[in-house]
Amino acid sequence: MNLTGVFAPLPTPFDDRDQVDLARLRAALPHWIASPLAGFVVLGTNGEAGLMDDDECDAVVEAVRGLVPRGRTLIVGTGRESTGAAIRAANRAAALGADAVLVRTPAVFKSRMTSEALMAHYQAVADASPVPVLLYNFAAATGVNLLPEAVAALAAHPNIAGIKESGSDIGQIADLVAMTPDDFLVLSGSGTTFNAAMAAGVAGGILAVSGLLPAACVRIFELSRQQRYQEAAAWQRHILPLARMVTTGYGVPGLKAALALTGIDAGLPRQPLLPAPEAAVTALRAALAIFEEAAV
Repeated sequence: MNLTGVFAPLPTPFDDRDQVDLARLRAALPHWIASPLAGFVVLGTNGEAGLMDDDECDAVVEAVRGLVPRGRTLIVGTGRESTGAAIRAANRAAALGADAVLVRTPAVFKSRMTSEALMAHYQAVADASPVPVLLYNFAAATGVNLLPEAVAALAAHPNIAGIKESGSDIGQIADLVAMTPDDFLVLSGSGTTFNAAMAAGVAGGILAVSGLLPAACVRIFELSRQQRYQEAAAWQRHILPLARMVTTGYGVPGLKAALALTGIDAGLPRQPLLPAPEAAVTALRAALAIFEEAAV
């Protein structure tokens, strides 16, 4: 299993009845499979997993694994608020063909999510998971920050393979790289700072914008690995406006709207999320046009 490179967190399509649309998902998958991406993440934040029940999640994993070749890494988000539920989700995902699971920090009782509590949670999940575990730190969304010292301790667990760090704090990313063993993989979750994270030593990225611009994101990865940092920085500048728009700008609705503009039908967002407004679609269309011109 390869956990190095660029991985796209795939959106989950919903239809006009607010139901998971597996037909749309199966129709969109060949586009991503044909790309140079190292693999895929389903049921992450961009997959709207927090708005789905377990049966829906299992159906998505089964559908995606049925089309993604075994040589391409499939990571499944199995974060839950309770440790027991996270363990059960990891076991179901493994049974359905996940190569690894991505487990976000619990957040409902955020004031109680001390390093000790988070370490106990992750150790229990890793002990029980049949497949490798990736930690998932997304403090901007959860209000919980998994500190580098706790990650360094967890890195000693034989079934914890790495971490997706979605923050843009390059200092924290550098600490994660420096404080963990070489075989513990730090993956960037921020498309806006991917080039800087690569320079800090990450092994790759799980980037929302890579579902929209896979070749460009892989290019940044490859150029950085070759220490061609100026060229990588130029590509980072090209993707930056769209990376912002499909994350902090317009979020999941923006990502789905941008994909639709490129001919990929990722369906509607699930309520309470609303579709991207027309002003956002206009801005995304303009940004896509500028990217195409700049990338020539």
